[in-house]
Order: sequence, then structure tokens, then C-alpha cells
Amino acid sequence: MADTTASNGATCVDRLKSYVRTQKGFILAGEMFISFIIIICYAASFYGGYSALAICEMIFAMVFFGIFMMDMDKQFTMVNWMWSDLFRAGIGAILYIITSLICVIGGSGDGARIAGGVFGLIAGLLFAYDTYTIFLQVKTTRQHTAASTEDRV
Repeated sequence: MADTTASNGATCVDRLKSYVRTQKGFILAGEMFISFIIIICYAASFYGGYSALAICEMIFAMVFFGIFMMDMDKQFTMVNWMWSDLFRAGIGAILYIITSLICVIGGSGDGARIAGGVFGLIAGLLFAYDTYTIFLQVKTTRQHTAASTEDRV
């Protein structure tokens, strides 16, 4: 039976508020926000095809935000969420920087495309910072794991 003493909506909102206050939650919320701004800029430009990267990265950031907010990463241990998040952020940083440089360099006469490129460079830096913080977590996690002392033959 369902527990009727606590409402699920309040619990979810409380988790959302508390997770956004953490460093990782703030970074993921920033990634979603800047990706949304980039989608708007590219949609207003003459070349709307560049918005596909921003849409994909925003959806990936939403998925990881939901997984980490609801502590599903501790329930589903089949996936190494830290490494998955590292690859997501690293690939996002590289792709944002490449597409943004293309848009800024070749966007003469299209102000929305240049604005999307500038915001894309900012997003690339944010994703690179996220990659760096995740890398530091991976590095400290690897140093704290104990070596196996079993003697197997």
C-alpha cells in the first residue's frame, strides 16, 4: 500500500531544492539552462541544424540530473555512473567548443548564430569544468580503493 502520510510531490520538490544547492546539481542545472539558451539562439538563426547538439546535451543533462537527484545511481549499480557522466561531460565539452568555433567564425551576417556560438563556448567551458570535477572524483575514488590481499592460485 502507498504511504499516505507524506506526499510524493513535496518529497520530489524537496529533493530538487536540496540537490540544486550541491555543486554537482548546480553545474547540471547550469548546463541545462545554457543549452536551452543555445537552442533558442540557433532556432532563431538561418542555420537551425546546430541546435541538435544543444538539444541532445540538454536531454543528457536532464537524465543525469534526475538520476543523481533521486539517488538512482546508488540503486542501479550495473552502470558506473561516474564514468558515464565523465564521458557525457567530456564529449559535450569537445563538441560544444568545435561547433561554437564553426558558428562564430563562419556566422557573418547571422547575429543569432554568432550569439549561439558565444553561448556555446561558455557551455563548452562549463562542460569542461564539469569534466574536471568528475575527473577529480574518479581520481580520489581510485586512490581510496584498497588493493586485494587474497592469494589466488
